[in-house]
Amino acid sequence: QVQLVESGGGLVQAGGSLRLTCAASKSIYRFNLMGWYRQAPGKQRELVATITSGGRTNYEDYVKGRFTISRDNARNTVYLQMNSLKPEDTAVYYCSAAYVTSPNYWGQGTQVTFSS
Repeated sequence: QVQLVESGGGLVQAGGSLRLTCAASKSIYRFNLMGWYRQAPGKQRELVATITSGGRTNYEDYVKGRFTISRDNARNTVYLQMNSLKPEDTAVYYCSAAYVTSPNYWGQGTQVTFSS
């Protein structure tokens, strides 16, 4: 069992940036895939980005070029750097950990809200 705790969410304005952090209670070396998902009000949870244990990254089209996922295995931490934020990025962002591909563990989420 591992606990994932997200932080770093908040209010952001057009073109702003945030860095989300996901801290794991145990080593993340065991997980093949760490990821970030998000869920906007009234919508289903959707994938944002993933990173393999080897550092290979994958991004959904709607964040490609704006978001960067990274992992620090020594600190058991995964990051999501979000730049050029848009109103449609407003959502609760969740960290996930997968032994293979499908998430086995989820964090509690951190809210990102676009402020006009």
